[in-house]
Amino acid sequence: MALSHINNPRNVGPLEGATHYGVAGVPGDGPFVQMWFIVSGDQIERGTYKTYGCPTSIASASMIAELVAGKSVETALSLTERDVIGLLAYVPEGKGDCPTRAITALQNAFS
Repeated sequence: MALSHINNPRNVGPLEGATHYGVAGVPGDGPFVQMWFIVSGDQIERGTYKTYGCPTSIASASMIAELVAGKSVETALSLTERDVIGLLAYVPEGKGDCPTRAITALQNAFS
């Protein structure tokens, strides 16, 4: 699954009309993940991301943006780093901070 998101990232770039925005890390200063979401009621209609980081960072953010579409905010916020790692099926040793950064950006969008 990770290779699919690395080779064919989905939902990349700022989202026009986004109602929620979260970031983890500092854009322009090392690895970061930015996430944008359109929410109607308590339902996430769409999510997108931008990241500066390794392929694992791309796969993590891409996976989350795809996973949360059509889900409630509550369901999206219940995602954990372990969930993302499990769904990606492979995270290289030393790259565990990538799913964490993507989850943090998601959480920050709704805090």
